[in-house]
Amino acid sequence: MPSPKVTSTEELLSSDAKWISLQKINYTDEDGKPRVWECAERKTRGKSGIDAVAILAILRSKTNAFPLSTVIIEQYRPPIDKGETPEDAAIRELEEETGYKAEGVTESSPIVVCDPGMTNANMKLVVVSVSLEDKLETPDSKLDEGEHIVKRIVPLDKLNDELKGEALISVHQGFVVDARLSYFASGYEMAQRIRNGKFD
Repeated sequence: MPSPKVTSTEELLSSDAKWISLQKINYTDEDGKPRVWECAERKTRGKSGIDAVAILAILRSKTNAFPLSTVIIEQYRPPIDKGETPEDAAIRELEEETGYKAEGVTESSPIVVCDPGMTNANMKLVVVSVSLEDKLETPDSKLDEGEHIVKRIVPLDKLNDELKGEALISVHQGFVVDARLSYFASGYEMAQRIRNGKFD
C-alpha cells in the first residue's frame, strides 16, 4: 500500500473553504488601545458545540496478564457526528478506529481548546475503560472506506519513551506526535516519579 503524501499546496480563500475560515479580530486591550488579531475558525461545529474528542482508552486485564496499557493510532487525518454526545462519539470512534469496545466512560473533561490564539477549535477528553478477560487482544478496526489507521498497544509506563522515539523518527518520515498525547504521557511519567519520590 502506498504511503499517503501531500501532492500540492496552494493558498485557500475563506470563501472556498469547507471546514475553516480565517477571521480578523478587532479588539481593545487593557490600555484601551485598538488591536488586531488573526485566527482560524471552524465552520463545521454542530449542535453539540464541540468539534472533536480526544480519547484515552485504558486497557486492563482482569487477570493481570499484561500491564495497564493504552492504544495509540497513526492516521493521516473528522468531527463529531450530528446529534451525538462527545462521550457517545468517543465510544463509537474507539470501536471504529481500534476495534476495542469500551465498558463505559470513566471521566469526561470540560470543553478545552488546544491553541486558543490560533483557532477556535475545541474538544473534550473522554477517558474510557476497556477490560479484557485475560491476555491482550487486538480486535479488527471498523474503518470507513478511504480511512487508514495503524494502531499500537503501549504500556502506560512506556508511553512517554515510545513517543519520544516517535518524535525523533517522525522528522524524517513526515508525521508528528499530537501534542495532547505527548503532554499526557509526560504528565503520567511525572506523576509516577512524584509518587515514587524521584521528582526533582
